[in-house]
Amino acid sequence: MYNFLFLFVFTVLVVPFIHAQDKTLQVIMIGAHPDDCDIKCGGIAALYAEMGHHVKFIAVTNGDAGHQKQKGNVLVKRRAAEAQKAAKILGITYEILDHHDGELMPTLDIRLELIRKIREWNADIVFTHRPNDYHPDHRYTGILVQDAAFLVGVPSIAADTPPLKKNPVFMYAEDRFKKPNPFSADVSVDITKVIDKKINALNAHQSQFYEWLPWINGNEEEVPEGEQERKKWILKSRWPSIPQEIRANLEKWYGESRAKEIEQAEAFEICEYGTQPTEEEIRRLFPMLGK
Repeated sequence: MYNFLFLFVFTVLVVPFIHAQDKTLQVIMIGAHPDDCDIKCGGIAALYAEMGHHVKFIAVTNGDAGHQKQKGNVLVKRRAAEAQKAAKILGITYEILDHHDGELMPTLDIRLELIRKIREWNADIVFTHRPNDYHPDHRYTGILVQDAAFLVGVPSIAADTPPLKKNPVFMYAEDRFKKPNPFSADVSVDITKVIDKKINALNAHQSQFYEWLPWINGNEEEVPEGEQERKKWILKSRWPSIPQEIRANLEKWYGESRAKEIEQAEAFEICEYGTQPTEEEIRRLFPMLGK
């Protein structure tokens, strides 16, 4: 009798709880261009992938304006190849949508397209740009994702794709812009152990980090010659240190002593649209916290 009761309790109560705790997460990161997700979320994407979760990057534009010399289909194909190389490094899936770089607008058609993409991935959590970024493509990507946030659960919208049963948590990636409101670090993640993967993924985007971005920023002469030197240069020039507000948030999630040891981090802000997570839910969606 006791054996039967034990088996019943274990099967009905314990096993479902274990399965719920071990649930594979469906993570989608939506950036404006091929390389934006890598810059903002490359570290956490690598951590999710190493833990067995499913990660997808989406670039809303094809990047066809992101070079001082190349353009059109030649550049589109080059950037697509770079993105797929980065995807292999990070262990994720990468998709590039066919919209022109520099011409993105928050239209109904693209909103519906992103609603379908989020639904098809059955996303638990969605990362994107904040809508006050310097680049119009970044801003409008953030707006498009915001506009999709509630509608992913509405059956009559994009009715050819089944709605999500639960609204995802939507997260903004870190940026430096202060007006009309600054970035707020709600969840900061230690990416120190995967920083090499992130830098290798950025290194795959050769057209951007060693050609286009140095040209448009006026610092072409700073680009080193050797590959290893270039990787070190990316890290040093882009993430020389962790800002104090992010360091403070790391203490919340990792404890004071551990936070002091963290060398590289990525930070995210909870969007007010979508599911508003409790601390318990945040720890489920960010299973790398505190580890």
